[in-house]
Amino acid sequence: MEKKYVLGIDYGTDSVRSVLMDAMTGEELAASVFEYPRWKKGLYSDAAEQRYRQHPLDYLEGLEHTVHEVLARSAVNPEEVKGMTIDTTGSTPVAVDREGVPLALHEEFADDPDAMFILWKDHTAMDEAAEINELAHTWGGTDYTKYSGGIYSAEWFWAKILHTLRRNGRVRQAAWSWVEHCDWMPALLTGHTDPLTLKRSRCAAGHKAMWHADFGGLPSEEFLVRLDPLLEGLRARLYSDTYTADVAAGTLSEEWARRLGLTTATVVGVGAFDAHLGVVGGEIRPGYLSKVVGTSTCDMVVAPPREVGDRLVRGISGQVDGSILPGMIGFEAGQSSFGDVYAWFRDLLLWPAAQRDTAGAADLEEALLPMLTREAEKLSPGEGLPLALDWFNGRRTPDANPRVKGALAGLTLGTTPPAIFRALVEATAYGSRRIAERFEEEGIRFEGVIALGGIAKKSPFVMQVLADVMNRPIQVARADQAVALGAAMAASVAAGIHPDFVTAQKTMGQGFEKEYLPDPQRAKRYDDLYKKYLRLGAFIEGEGF
Repeated sequence: MEKKYVLGIDYGTDSVRSVLMDAMTGEELAASVFEYPRWKKGLYSDAAEQRYRQHPLDYLEGLEHTVHEVLARSAVNPEEVKGMTIDTTGSTPVAVDREGVPLALHEEFADDPDAMFILWKDHTAMDEAAEINELAHTWGGTDYTKYSGGIYSAEWFWAKILHTLRRNGRVRQAAWSWVEHCDWMPALLTGHTDPLTLKRSRCAAGHKAMWHADFGGLPSEEFLVRLDPLLEGLRARLYSDTYTADVAAGTLSEEWARRLGLTTATVVGVGAFDAHLGVVGGEIRPGYLSKVVGTSTCDMVVAPPREVGDRLVRGISGQVDGSILPGMIGFEAGQSSFGDVYAWFRDLLLWPAAQRDTAGAADLEEALLPMLTREAEKLSPGEGLPLALDWFNGRRTPDANPRVKGALAGLTLGTTPPAIFRALVEATAYGSRRIAERFEEEGIRFEGVIALGGIAKKSPFVMQVLADVMNRPIQVARADQAVALGAAMAASVAAGIHPDFVTAQKTMGQGFEKEYLPDPQRAKRYDDLYKKYLRLGAFIEGEGF
């Protein structure tokens, strides 16, 4: 029998991971991870300004390194690698020239952060996002935010473009068009980088760029020019059509077949965002909320169009036909920080050691969160514990607001670090519950939760608190690399190995390794504490902290 292998290539925030999978069995043959060297050094970013940029060379070097490594480790015949699909963070757009080359790859822009990929968590465009929302809701024409939860985010495509055009004249003059990271990689690999003809992801366009078939594509020229005359003509240099991840973008060009050690017969699928393909790898299905739990979260639901009808869900990150599973409406929500909140508290406690470069500080950093977890598990919900608000990086869902802040209330001189840590864990769980409730308030119901990602697999304490607070069973996907697995599943469909995503999931899926069930007594106690969390959030937001 002919072997049929596929590559799933997952571009995360800190690194790129490639996995080589057997498309007929779901077996992982090899995996490789490459940390972005420029990003790791902190180049081109400024956390104080919430500016996060990545150089395209980090992406290209990582692609070649990881693909070569998985091929070497597996010793497969390159002719048997039938397809590859790439997922990326998003919205992570970049300014490109007429040929679709990112400006940062030109010598004169090599060190200009505005010429690089603007990472998903960059919040420098908060003012522009506010202007988009104001105009969309008041101009008297189509509300282009209505399929994006009614609120446009500073993390998304148009806000980032407008902010860059306003602040950087050199980039404004040189930028012919703009391309999402998940669109640029397949275009580059297939040699079809013309911004007017490269295949754009439905996932990226629908959730982050206000694209919808009802609008005839992107927001109208009239709307964009009224927003700012700097946007005049840009719509015509972007796109009208979008494609789901079961579609082939093309095959590897001769150059990239040579550079990667593959063949020109290898099919390259249309790209998508990491969380969306991650829940595919985690075997998302109708009737379940799939939650990618890491430094932040993405919460996904899929439903048949006939069930959704004309319903529009407020305050989420979009509902898009085919953005997760082709043929289904994909709903996206999420939390701007989750594991990042725990890391902040760890780093806060370690600050003296970090300042003095104390010997053993690295060992303490690794041990601190497990220590806090062990002690926090011994505490009971609400018994003299503080209450926390999880908006440390703003709020994504429901009702995006990047300006709100986190909070701690109820501190005393007797409050211990484990007590604060437990309060932070509970706060992130309350944020998750609020997302679930928003879906249900809008008529999108589900019977259970599927969790995937590092925290889901590594922290039983966090997952049990999450199950208790949400008062729902939570299944944890077995796949260690669910995002890359989802990309590999998409590659198998784009390459024609499997007829659709559901078949690919059944054939290549790895099932679930554990289920967390809510404890009735703790769940009841959390009902009362959750109401206090909501009141604290309303106060903090109302006072403008």
